[in-house]
Amino acid sequence: MKNRKLKNSELDRKSIEDFKEAKKTPLIVILDNIRSLNNIGSVFRTADAFLIEKIFLCGITATPPHKDIQKTALGATDTVVWEHQENTEDVIKELREKGVKILSIEQAEDAVMLNDFSPKNDETYAIVFGNEVKGVQQSVVSASDYVIEIPQYGSKHSLNISVSAGVVIWDLFAKMHK
Repeated sequence: MKNRKLKNSELDRKSIEDFKEAKKTPLIVILDNIRSLNNIGSVFRTADAFLIEKIFLCGITATPPHKDIQKTALGATDTVVWEHQENTEDVIKELREKGVKILSIEQAEDAVMLNDFSPKNDETYAIVFGNEVKGVQQSVVSASDYVIEIPQYGSKHSLNISVSAGVVIWDLFAKMHK
């Protein structure tokens, strides 16, 4: 049979323990006041797929366990390390002190288009995704090392946060693993 679909048992999935011991991609995700529990769960699933170091859930962003997060995360809350912090700016400051470069995903003056951004192999990056309506807080955008914009060519110029996370994480992962 041409292009036979693989069975789950053929996918060489990592166990929770194998995931925790695996070398991680030097990316940290920061969710800045995300309202949708389904979006949060989807970001967990994407983070699991690309071996992301950690997720920071900031402000009003809900935390596991919650049935609506679990519904889309499909168990990724058990593999991906996460932490809740009230203040996104405190997380940014803490990470910057550890040498992590901060990338806010936003439409802003002097933003670098995602396709033009080249991550350095010896750097760890924290990627900030903002609220579904208001985006990333201006104070966080201003504190970022880079503002990265996803090029969009239609009439909306707006993507769901879980879609934005998928696009950005995949792009950076692919560039880091060339």
